[in-house]
Amino acid sequence: MADEPLQTVPDPEEEEGGPVKTFLEHLEDLRWVLIKCFVSLALGMVTCMAAANWITAFLQKPLKDSGAGITLEAIDPLGPVMIIMKVGLYGGITIALPFILYFIADFVLPALKKNEKKYFKRAFAIGTVLFFSGVALCYFAVLRISLLGLIAMNKWLGLGATVWRAQEYHSFVIMFMVGMGLVFELPVVLLTLVRIGIISHETLVKSRVYLFIGNMVICAFITPDVASTFIMVIPVQVLIEICIMISRYWERQKRIAEAAALASSKQVESGAS
Repeated sequence: MADEPLQTVPDPEEEEGGPVKTFLEHLEDLRWVLIKCFVSLALGMVTCMAAANWITAFLQKPLKDSGAGITLEAIDPLGPVMIIMKVGLYGGITIALPFILYFIADFVLPALKKNEKKYFKRAFAIGTVLFFSGVALCYFAVLRISLLGLIAMNKWLGLGATVWRAQEYHSFVIMFMVGMGLVFELPVVLLTLVRIGIISHETLVKSRVYLFIGNMVICAFITPDVASTFIMVIPVQVLIEICIMISRYWERQKRIAEAAALASSKQVESGAS
């Protein structure tokens, strides 16, 4: 009697998630995750509010470097208070975001398969780098161009462009930087969905036009002028195209692996007969 072909035993760690817990145990874990996220956010907010004078000076630097001669004034009595609150809120979110994502990942990862955990960790690391890269690109390049564009628009409309409300300026700068950082997260989301098999390379290629339109709409919503929109669209679109090339490579590697597995299976079957 010929030996039967060997069956590959699936690795339980690959197929299953972590240990099974009761509903109350999951609820307790979720409670601690929320507590740790809240504490991280509170500490980030307090830190940014205590350093509000340094942070506002940092946010005002692009305006001073533009040479536009704009003066920021706290016209409202509660203007400085609102500035400190917004700097604390958005700055605290930015500082606490990596910790919050880590706590959420620590809660979710035990339920994932081993290969899904690997992709999730990589996506977390790359996404963090891309987020701060988007923030840096906005601060050092796009923001100055946007400010000059807004000043030129004021002059074109015959409006004075010598005094701006400090509260509105800081809100605009913070939202602009955070928004650009979030837009830079799009490639990580796309590649993660491709890697875990939710969308395929073919779907990504067919959706290229829709991704470009969505990129334009999101960037136009975030940026205040056309020049800044195109400056923001170009690097994001380049990242999307890189995602498509990476997914093409993954698809090719997958087909090669499937062909090798099929050839190996046929060889085993012919040897067994």
